[in-house]
Amino acid sequence: MIQPRLVALPLFLILLLCSLQAAATSVLPVSLQRMAKTAEMIFHGTAIGNEVRLDQASGRVATYTSFKVIEVIKGNPGEIHTIKQIGGQLPGSNVRQVIHGVPRFAVGKEYVIFLPKASSLGFASPIGLSQGKFDIHKLNGDTLVSNGRSLAALMKTRPQQDSPIEPSALASNRAPALKAIDGQPASAHLTDFMQAVRGMLNE
Repeated sequence: MIQPRLVALPLFLILLLCSLQAAATSVLPVSLQRMAKTAEMIFHGTAIGNEVRLDQASGRVATYTSFKVIEVIKGNPGEIHTIKQIGGQLPGSNVRQVIHGVPRFAVGKEYVIFLPKASSLGFASPIGLSQGKFDIHKLNGDTLVSNGRSLAALMKTRPQQDSPIEPSALASNRAPALKAIDGQPASAHLTDFMQAVRGMLNE
């Protein structure tokens, strides 16, 4: 049996190959308000397909994930929106590129996604990688959303002082309150979350 050949690429090589924006590739904590202000596109959608193929623009293995858009907060994703991320395993091949930190999406699951402007090669991973990917799940009949970080940390994080983001995009004490679910410090009600993000955009 042929074992898959792993090709692990460090994060700096992703930047070199894909020219991704710093906001999209940063692994430093990113506040919710900064994500909202700097995102090119924010939407709630269902992952409906993952396709891995050799990307003609970069010559690298890429994963194309398509979403059926349910609700738009920012930008114009259309009814179906597809993002291209570096990495994946080519079907019928032992070639696999593993990019640590690049989020993956399960078909059939719902997400709220914060996306930067796509790079010159068309790549666009969520802002802050997994930080810009919010999973939607059910708990006791409630629809909740979470990216795995506590809401307290998500709301309080401030960008670095040397951040290239304009002052209007920085997190502030005027950000709308977002209450965590009792016993679920990293989760909020989806409707409250969407309302809070819209409020941040209007500040």
